[in-house]
Amino acid sequence: MRLWRSRPRNTFNFDKFNSSDYQGAIKERQDAEYITSVLYPNDSSDQGKELRLKQQYFFCSASIYDIIRRYKEKHNDRFAIFSEKNKVQLNDTHPAIASVELLRILIDEENLSFEEAWSVCYNTFSYTNHTVLPEALEKWSVDLIGNLLPRHLELIYLINHIYIQKLKQKYPGDTKKIERMSLVEEGFPKKIRMAYLSIVCSHTVNGVAALHSDLLKKTIFSEFD
Repeated sequence: MRLWRSRPRNTFNFDKFNSSDYQGAIKERQDAEYITSVLYPNDSSDQGKELRLKQQYFFCSASIYDIIRRYKEKHNDRFAIFSEKNKVQLNDTHPAIASVELLRILIDEENLSFEEAWSVCYNTFSYTNHTVLPEALEKWSVDLIGNLLPRHLELIYLINHIYIQKLKQKYPGDTKKIERMSLVEEGFPKKIRMAYLSIVCSHTVNGVAALHSDLLKKTIFSEFD
C-alpha cells in the first residue's frame, strides 16, 4: 500500500515575499498541495476536469516510478522480466493513464524501443470494469491531455495508429466499426476513450464477475468481439 502526497520543490519564495507579494510567495506550495488535498473534485467545469486529470496522473506516475525503483534495486536486465514480477490492475478508467506513463518512462528514460516497451506494458496491465455507467468510461478531451500531458497524447496517438492498422486488417472496409472502436472519439471536442485505451493496453480484461463480463461483451464492449 502506498499513500502519496504532492509537495512543491520550493515551499517559499523569499524574493516575492520581500517585494510584498505575499500570496505569490506561497503560490507554488499551494498549487502543488491542492492536487492531493481533496480527491475526486466535481468535474462539471473545465477547472474540475483539469484537477481530476492532474490527480489521476500524479498518483499513477508516483506508483509507476515506485514500482520501477523497486524492480531496478533487484534486477539489471533492461526490464526483461518486469511483467513477470509486477502486475498492475486498472480498476475502471481512473488509473488508465498509468499504462501510457509506464510506456513513456521505458522509452524516454530507460531507452527501450517502442516494441520492447509496449511488450512490457501490455503484459503488465490488466483492466477490470466495475460498471457500465458513464462515470466508469471516462473520456478526456484531446485539448486537455495535450495541454497537461503532451508526450502522453503523442504516445496515445501512436498506439491508436498501430491499433487502427490491425483493425483495418481484421475488418477490411468496415470504416464505421473501426471509427467506433478507435481510441479517439471524433467530435467537438475530440476525446480519448480511456476505457478503450485500457482494453488495448491490457493483456486481460474482465468484469467483477463472470455474469458481468458477459454483460460487458453484449453492451459497452460489444465491438471487441
